[in-house]
Amino acid sequence: MAGMMSELTIDPEAMRRAAEKGYPTATDLADWIVARLEKPFRAAHAIAGKVVARAEALGLSLDALPIAELKKIEPKITKDVYKVLSLEASVNARTSEGGTAPVRVREQIAFWKERLK
Repeated sequence: MAGMMSELTIDPEAMRRAAEKGYPTATDLADWIVARLEKPFRAAHAIAGKVVARAEALGLSLDALPIAELKKIEPKITKDVYKVLSLEASVNARTSEGGTAPVRVREQIAFWKERLK
């Protein structure tokens, strides 16, 4: 594994394109609806599904979907929703052990560097 890692070439743009496929922030949207609009998760999930379908139809990511489109689906959605819809916001929100937040990733890098010595 150490040999493979030493020859690894990282393409950040390709990684971003791959990570954005499939509407990965849809769960963040549903969680936001539960927390901010106080809807049960089953309702939030249904709303998020409609939002994803609309974004797909328009060829947009969730964070690029205009607020007017979001409000057609759920009138109570506010512009604050955009704080959770970006890929960066989603990654940074995962702060539990093993999560994707940068601090957690750095912990894993340090752990594996030490372990692979």
